[in-house]
Amino acid sequence: MSGVHGEKAMEDEIVARLAAQGWRYDDGSAARYDRQRALFPEDVFEWLTETQYDELAKHVKPTMDAAAQAKAKDGILNALADTLSNVDHGGGTLQVLRKGFRRIGSRFDMVQAKPTETMNQTTMNRYTANVLRVVRQVHYSVTNPNKSIDLVLFCNGIPVATIELKTEFTQSVTRGQLQYKDDRDPGPDGKDVLLAWGKRALVHFVVTDNEVSMTTKLDGAKTTFLPFNQGNGTGKGNPLNPKGARTEYFWRDVLDRDAFLNILTKYIVIRTDEKPDPVTGQNVKSTSLRFPRFHQWDAVEKTIARVQQVGAGERYLIEHSAGSGKTDTIVWTAFRLAALHDAKNEKIFDSVIVVTDRNVLDKQVAAAMRQLDPHAAQMVRIDGTGGSKSSELGEA
Repeated sequence: MSGVHGEKAMEDEIVARLAAQGWRYDDGSAARYDRQRALFPEDVFEWLTETQYDELAKHVKPTMDAAAQAKAKDGILNALADTLSNVDHGGGTLQVLRKGFRRIGSRFDMVQAKPTETMNQTTMNRYTANVLRVVRQVHYSVTNPNKSIDLVLFCNGIPVATIELKTEFTQSVTRGQLQYKDDRDPGPDGKDVLLAWGKRALVHFVVTDNEVSMTTKLDGAKTTFLPFNQGNGTGKGNPLNPKGARTEYFWRDVLDRDAFLNILTKYIVIRTDEKPDPVTGQNVKSTSLRFPRFHQWDAVEKTIARVQQVGAGERYLIEHSAGSGKTDTIVWTAFRLAALHDAKNEKIFDSVIVVTDRNVLDKQVAAAMRQLDPHAAQMVRIDGTGGSKSSELGEA
């Protein structure tokens, strides 16, 4: 089997599965992608019409003629694109998904997270209205019209992930990684914003029959990929799948509609680390986007599912090796448990207390929790700055 034919068959299987799981897919969607703005406009306006019609009608008025409506829509798309691209001043994809964007006196939300309880029908309807779309062979480059990416995933018209497919018959996961490193650089001017860090796609995957790897930042030869595999017993990789590719779990489970929306709205955070430079001795800051690796996502989701099934009272152990992301797993587990409701819409836990034994870890956990809970509705940090820690804990 040739690589091209193998990849096409794999594409066929993935998009068919995603379509069956509630994703939008049609053969002509690639032609409707706006590569200048790196958006899928019709999904943007379907989402806004379904969830924020009154606000949208202030700009795209029903009384306008077609030309005036088109101009008004252009203004909204430009405002959205500008906010997505303005990472250094409070914008970027993650911020737009969390806080929306503004356009002349209006603020528009761009995603609805899955509610933790089902009593508010309006919120439930907004969640159902989320439009997830998979588009094949996206010609994304404004400088080279021949460049394309196998699959791009969109949420309400905003690209959130890219995927390069390789078949193990001819090419390994390493070949896909090199393609991203050598041929998927947005460039110093960032003209191809689909690939620019934080401005559109949040994560980039390489998927083969046997392995999945990912990166959240394309930086030429310096790009770092991490495995996104299940593990195979006590070893790396993925176990045999008698029904198909070893990596079927990726599009079946991770790209399940509810699961993927949960990742977009309840997992991803920005983290800033400070480490001393070995040469100068001065502290150097580095900022990274934290997308869950498979073992982190799997551990959190299994814990949440078990607690929803049996309630409070059991003990759980999540083991992490050094450097495998324990801080993030702590944050995601605590955040999800704090908001967890049972089938009767009653909270399962009154309080979730995170105890850490290192100041750096405590700082990282608090910073990540603030992003997931920006209004401090769920999280209070106990650090002794307002008195004794025990009194602060009692007050909280």
